[in-house]
Amino acid sequence: MSCFRKEGNKLVFRYDAEKLWIEPWGKNSFRVRSTKMAEMPLEDWALSESVEKCVTDITITEKLATIVNGKIKATISNYGRMTFYNQKGEVLLDEYIRNRLDLHADYCSALGIEAREFKPIPGGDYELSMRFVSNPKEKIYGMGQYQQPYLDLKGVDLELAQRNSQASVPFALSSLGYGFLWNNPAVGRVTFGKNITTWYAMSSKILDYWITAGDSPAEIEEAYAGVTGKVPMMPEYGLGFWQCKLRYQTQEELLSIAREYKRRKLPIDVIVIDYFHWPTQGDWKFDLTYWPDPDAMIAELKEMGIELMVSIWPTVDYRSENFQEMKENGYLIRTDRGFRIVMPFQGNTVHYDATNPEARDYVWNKAKQNYYDKGIKLFWLDEAEPEYSVYDFDNYRYHLGPNVQIGNVYPKMYAKTFYDGMKAAGQENIVNLLRCAWAGSQKYGALVWSGDIHSSFFSLRNQLAAGLNMGLAGIPWFTTDIGGFHGGNPDDPKFRELLVRWFQYGTFCPVMRLHGERQPMKPQYGTTGGATCLSGADNEVWSFGEEAYEICKEYLQIRENMREYTRSLMKEAHEKGTPVMRTLFYEFPQDKHTWEVEDEFLFGSDVLVAPILYENQRQREVYLPAGLQWKHIWTGRTYTGGLTISVDAPIEQIPLFIKEESKLKIR
Repeated sequence: MSCFRKEGNKLVFRYDAEKLWIEPWGKNSFRVRSTKMAEMPLEDWALSESVEKCVTDITITEKLATIVNGKIKATISNYGRMTFYNQKGEVLLDEYIRNRLDLHADYCSALGIEAREFKPIPGGDYELSMRFVSNPKEKIYGMGQYQQPYLDLKGVDLELAQRNSQASVPFALSSLGYGFLWNNPAVGRVTFGKNITTWYAMSSKILDYWITAGDSPAEIEEAYAGVTGKVPMMPEYGLGFWQCKLRYQTQEELLSIAREYKRRKLPIDVIVIDYFHWPTQGDWKFDLTYWPDPDAMIAELKEMGIELMVSIWPTVDYRSENFQEMKENGYLIRTDRGFRIVMPFQGNTVHYDATNPEARDYVWNKAKQNYYDKGIKLFWLDEAEPEYSVYDFDNYRYHLGPNVQIGNVYPKMYAKTFYDGMKAAGQENIVNLLRCAWAGSQKYGALVWSGDIHSSFFSLRNQLAAGLNMGLAGIPWFTTDIGGFHGGNPDDPKFRELLVRWFQYGTFCPVMRLHGERQPMKPQYGTTGGATCLSGADNEVWSFGEEAYEICKEYLQIRENMREYTRSLMKEAHEKGTPVMRTLFYEFPQDKHTWEVEDEFLFGSDVLVAPILYENQRQREVYLPAGLQWKHIWTGRTYTGGLTISVDAPIEQIPLFIKEESKLKIR
């Protein structure tokens, strides 16, 4: 009896307790699912978009079954080994099996290693491992945001878990011409080793992944966006400059900063009220002691043409007016052991359960009543991982299941909370700022920033890799705290240099946003509510000395000059899923050297940015992709692509080039 059968356009394999499905999931793509449960789990997780049905060619013989969908082909042997090929017959991925099942196969071995390993958890589900043969010449990109400086992830070990400043978005783009989504929100790891690639989940019911083949990075990226979703269109206020600090303590302080920007005739689109503007965590409303007339404040800001963003935390203090009701209704996450306190910062708190649709509705209705209905259309959804004081992932339990099995989806559900509410209220072009993401977060308007990072050049180098890999992981909207979050004295010449270099880099991020906890901290203002959460030193563009101020002013104007161009990039992201900031190889994949460049990027297709990433650096090497003429913004000199040149970089200049044919005017 054959272990293969065809069900519609799906290939089914059965062996012992395992059931495996290979089915088309969009053009040139397959979804692969395998389980040892009684029935195949049917959650779609990241693959929640409806896709065009594709006709497959399925061939079954006694020892081998083959399924073809456009440019991708999969084979599976009667012993269960799968291999994926492109339309040229080149191997994309090959399962790593080392056993004695087939004495004539090249993988025959005494090691006894299975590619798909379901290791039973006593009394529970399965510890899951998926192993592929590794091509040592392959380059891997994407996977979200990790605080390390490597753009190419080959040889890297990554935790599949959410933490402050770490966003696990498990989509990998390969230089071999495929994209791979690990469609599993379980806590785990992936190791892109030289010999083996291993995907691992601590607890799962199912192996679930999606693979696509493409002739270019853009084709792969667009296919991925087609099955996981695309960002909305960025609203106009997302194209300019956002002013923020930890933290404006009063309504009058915030308004005075907005007025000063206008007095100085400086471009500004958004100003931000950070955390602890509320009486207690989980109240989700203004503390009227310090913000006595929110309606008047919002009206004045709107008259100035400034959008107001307010911080939302998912934490609920035991003292909150909403805590008891939320606990009674099951709207809070639970702990499997110990007392239910997961974060004691400024009070004993527990997070709302964003995986529970009723909890999402509850939190949104509070925010709508106290913020949205007053005219606030932009939210800073902080603590989105969610952050725990202790990352004991096995101790937390959600509406959808244990954290170890589904926890990575939390930031996506947090974004969905506000996206769904705002959309139901009639808003279009929704964007909210989040500190974390998972696959598919983009379609819920998630603008992801890189978390509470250190103020240092080392940290700046990490953010360059993080932003580019986030874009390749399908999250086109990315930003950082310009200057870093932790530390930085505005009077320190070394920090001023860092701030200037970061500000120059930030001008060419999808969203340009100044934020940070500057030192020294200011004295406590007030004695009630969130007053004990102190404010950092000044963090406006005029706070870092006259030289830095004049440089920042120029880059604010550069950002304004690019507004029409930036809008066109946001339109591409919305329509096709295209990253706003792009690796050189994304636009020039045929130029082999672009795959080696990790310290430059393209802002859209026309602007090449070579940020200054080291202290006291006043010159650097820049590679210009082949096939074009490139014009240096500061000198007007034109260079032929395909060469590495040395470029001066005085403190007021970031090396910038545009395609000679481009009509864009940056300065």
